[in-house]
Amino acid sequence: MTTRRTFLAAAAAVPALVAAAPGTAPGGSGTTGAIGATGATTVGAARTAPPGSRLANPAHLRFLLDTVPLPAVDAHTTYRIAEEPTALAPWTYADADGGTFRRVGGGTLDPATGHWSQGAYNADDIARAAVVLLRDWKAAGDGESREQAYQLLRTLTYLQDDSGPNTGRVVLWQQPDGALNPSAEPVELPDPSDSAESYWLARTVWALGEGYAAFAADDPAFAGFLLDRLHLAVAALEQESLSRYGRRVRSDGVSLPAWLIAGGADATAEAVLGLVAAVQALPRDRQLSRALDRYAEGIAAMGATDTRPWPFGAVLPWTGSLGFWHAWGAAAPEALAAAGALRGRRDWRRAALADAGTFTPLVLATGGPFNAWTPAPGEAQIAYGAHGRVAAALAAADAGGGEGLRVLGGLAAGWFFGANPAGVPVYDPATGVTFDGVETDGRVNRNSGAESTIHGLLAMQLLDARPDVAQVARSITGLAAHDGLRVLDAEAARLGAGCEVVRPAEGAWTGEGNLVGGGYVRVPPGSTVEFDVPGAGAGAGAGAGAEERSGAGTRAAGAWALPLVWRTAAAAGRARWEVVGGPRLGRTENGGTGAAGLTEADGSLVPQLLDRPLPDAGRPGGAPAGGVVTVRCTNEGGGDLRLDALLLRPAVATARWTTTTGTDAVLYAGSTARATSAPALAAGSGAAYLPDGRVDRRVAVPSPGATVPVPAGGFTITR
Repeated sequence: MTTRRTFLAAAAAVPALVAAAPGTAPGGSGTTGAIGATGATTVGAARTAPPGSRLANPAHLRFLLDTVPLPAVDAHTTYRIAEEPTALAPWTYADADGGTFRRVGGGTLDPATGHWSQGAYNADDIARAAVVLLRDWKAAGDGESREQAYQLLRTLTYLQDDSGPNTGRVVLWQQPDGALNPSAEPVELPDPSDSAESYWLARTVWALGEGYAAFAADDPAFAGFLLDRLHLAVAALEQESLSRYGRRVRSDGVSLPAWLIAGGADATAEAVLGLVAAVQALPRDRQLSRALDRYAEGIAAMGATDTRPWPFGAVLPWTGSLGFWHAWGAAAPEALAAAGALRGRRDWRRAALADAGTFTPLVLATGGPFNAWTPAPGEAQIAYGAHGRVAAALAAADAGGGEGLRVLGGLAAGWFFGANPAGVPVYDPATGVTFDGVETDGRVNRNSGAESTIHGLLAMQLLDARPDVAQVARSITGLAAHDGLRVLDAEAARLGAGCEVVRPAEGAWTGEGNLVGGGYVRVPPGSTVEFDVPGAGAGAGAGAGAEERSGAGTRAAGAWALPLVWRTAAAAGRARWEVVGGPRLGRTENGGTGAAGLTEADGSLVPQLLDRPLPDAGRPGGAPAGGVVTVRCTNEGGGDLRLDALLLRPAVATARWTTTTGTDAVLYAGSTARATSAPALAAGSGAAYLPDGRVDRRVAVPSPGATVPVPAGGFTITR
């Protein structure tokens, strides 16, 4: 179960993958840790099923499910509670235990009461597990999945207040005996958890919308109950976020929509997924249609109109920061694509296409779905973020995008089959186990809790519905090399007179983003900082051998520089950026963001795109091939410059995957406003795609080093 707040608190035919699959021993051995809690109440292993034509195997999710009593208490009841006084819920975590898993609750266990300091089950996972099983029922006709989805929806609606001051809202945590825990320890906000709109209310809307659509013809009485509860949830939202429709808030001087759930496009997007399903089934329901339209409008307003500067086409997930993107907020493009297709809104589809077709290639070329860009990419990679990239690309393709987005979705799904920092499969079709994450250094968290299991299955369901995409995904065996966004820490640069490294006592987190290396360089007026930027032949991405780096390394040639400055609220002058012995690149602002508005701190930490790219290596004003370009920053005065880092985005970012066929799949992602080209990393054939995934031209690469065309802002994929 993940929310933005908990994240901040933690700051051709393709052979099946059998021998390398993690589920050959369901629990496995290896690193357990940060994602899972400790302690256990139940011991067991996921039931295995022979891998068949379907990738999505709900066996491990079924193992996580347990029977939960539904005691009668004020404001909490559910469908047929007298006749069916128990239902189902998934345990929050499952810790690997030498070939089995231990089902674990959140927090610490009190042996005397059997209660966890948070709870055994939570509304977020109950809602999302219901979505998985609803989709499994509809896709495969699985009666067991139908019954389990029914029982999960009964539990979810039990957690929802049906009367009183919090009508329509949802309690987050539930204990093994069915008791509700609206005030978790340590304290979570909002507290109690049904006191305000929340992520879990948004996810409840998602599950109720998909639940109604699934049961409408199968069980009209139950569907009617779900619809009533969906209306209760939307009515609660109408008292809060939707009541602010049309208003704007200021975030470090930028105007943003005020009517997003909990201030986020992330939470709101998951609600929109449910509203899309419900409105498809009930197009004349004015309340639901109005909520859908207003929320989708708000999410689209968080999208980027220019994909060259930060955030590179992504939909920002949070009004609380202009420089913070997280991978588990990636339902936004999926929701916008679905809503745009349903409501005929081209602007919503455009925002989804920018995120899917421009940002996703950069994410893949930077090493995969790191959990956060704050704004430098970092943190572990988890199934939630990997699924989001797959869903974004495929939803955008379904909403009018071209075939290139389907190929891109398959490459993104390769994360589950080995294209991750560990280079191992993290999903097993034989058991339905998805590992809880892969750290940046390649350590695998072999626990398999509800959230990872759910998002792994959601991704597999997308692949099962698209055999061509599944073929691409299952052919991937590893990420051989990548050259995407690179970060040069100012603290490691050459510092001029009077410069000082500052490490805030509060740590790297500024309230809106993370300082690279935990600090910044204070540059007084008139002083300089110089960065040596490697040219061709240096700075390759992870996984590349020395003999590979000349083709895959970070290149000075045509790279765009984006200085990362912790700007102050008050104006503080500007800094000039230039290549030593070469051209001027542009200027950045030292301050002048204006009032913080609703953000947690004055000023902002957002990359600023310079006017010109770095010069091509080997050309006048550039570096000789294999050399370096020295970039100098001079504080022109007016106040101190708080310089954190220099981000470099290649003119053409690249990623290369190994495959089961023995050939490499290569992605070339353009960042320029004009068509460009790049040296091929491997021989092959494929296509060059426009940013929306439509084919620009077919491509044949006779040999490594040959020229590969890349459309303006688009991408090329060869095999």
